[in-house]
Amino acid sequence: MDIRETLLRFKMGEMDLEEAVRNIRLADLEKLGMDVLFDLGRKDRRDVPEIVLAEGKRPDTLLEIVSEVAKRSGCAVVSRLATDQLSALLAGLGGTNLKVEVNEIGKVAVVSTRDFQRDKLQCKVGIVTAGTADVPVAEEASIIVEVMGCQVVKAYDRGVAGLKRAIDAAILMKREDVDVALVIAGMEGALGSVMASLLDVPVIGVPSSIGYGAGGKGEAALLSMLQACPLGLAVVNIDNGVNAAVVASMIGRRVALARTL
Repeated sequence: MDIRETLLRFKMGEMDLEEAVRNIRLADLEKLGMDVLFDLGRKDRRDVPEIVLAEGKRPDTLLEIVSEVAKRSGCAVVSRLATDQLSALLAGLGGTNLKVEVNEIGKVAVVSTRDFQRDKLQCKVGIVTAGTADVPVAEEASIIVEVMGCQVVKAYDRGVAGLKRAIDAAILMKREDVDVALVIAGMEGALGSVMASLLDVPVIGVPSSIGYGAGGKGEAALLSMLQACPLGLAVVNIDNGVNAAVVASMIGRRVALARTL
């Protein structure tokens, strides 16, 4: 039972105060099996869906976790899916009351009840990549932004090796009037600085693990973004499209709320 239903039943006199308080507290944490403790109240508290990291989990364990969380909270996002894990989800959830939407490029899936409705808010998040190798991180982020109710404006393969492409991406972001932008770049990570210098909205830099030699695997991009001269650029960890998407969406949701006032 979620917080809204608990409060409604309390208002209608179907539940006393102590039972309502107990249900609200229990909604926050619930144990699934022997080892899994999930924060099922996160969506009500933070507007952030449950995001299950698939990496390192056995396919059968992942299936059990995701199906239970989706049934109880309405929606679960699964990130960093391997092929065998995705096959287990599709086979195990087929014919149930849960639907599975898959983005194979981003290795992410959204598992939800068939009556689950996503928010549709007046906010836009721009997602810009330096190269096509950065697209998997971008697609992972894109799915989470959409689940959280914001619109996505994409501009891929806009790296500084062809500076006009980066400028064109900035023009697109301005024309679409995005509220915040994610910039995903590997190698030296210069695109984050370029976009921050051209845009008048917050920019979240996502260094990607593209690159080799000294400073490879995203380390040079991370340090470059952290040392960026333009103000207004915040940085998450290497390949952390999930966190970048959540931060951007939380900004977007506050903007959408202000637009309705």
